[in-house]
Amino acid sequence: MRARNPSTTEPTGGAVLEMHVAELKQLFDAMDPAPFRERDIDPHAHAYILDWGRETRRGVPLGLIVRLSREPVTADNAGMVREAVQGFFHQRARSTRRQLQQLFRTGRISLLIGLAFLAGAIALAQWLGSLIRHESYAWLVSESLIIGGWVALWRPLEIFLYDWWPIRAEARLYDRLSEMDVRLLSASSAAPRAEEPSAS
Repeated sequence: MRARNPSTTEPTGGAVLEMHVAELKQLFDAMDPAPFRERDIDPHAHAYILDWGRETRRGVPLGLIVRLSREPVTADNAGMVREAVQGFFHQRARSTRRQLQQLFRTGRISLLIGLAFLAGAIALAQWLGSLIRHESYAWLVSESLIIGGWVALWRPLEIFLYDWWPIRAEARLYDRLSEMDVRLLSASSAAPRAEEPSAS
């Protein structure tokens, strides 16, 4: 399996990725026992398409051309490839959103635990501080407990500030890939015409 013209732009303004395979089975995961229409895409092809999709501009329609060199192209296998590829990325979008929901659930639970721990740490620091207020190390004990309470909030803050948005971006990318136009062509057929760059 090989890819060509990963950033071809058609006259309609869409980005097209062209992939060459000898047989259709090379496009799908050989370890997946499901029928072709339900089979996962080959991990290498999946990673390549995903990386290409990340490099395209947002809002640009995406297209995938799969060229066969050893099998005839029929209406049946063309429809099967389109359905399989779009269904695969649609399922990945759903799975990624479930991952995001689970992350937010973990963040909410972590936040409740962190706030409870912080409140307990502050209460304990005040209580111990009153017991050993005449000792030189009283401030160290109190401050250490309070700092420990704030550290307990690190994980939920990381989730709500940083961890969620890359996952949402991945889900949106999968949405775009699930809607891309998928065409199956023979290796000998003419390639789509690319838009010539305009002179600056």
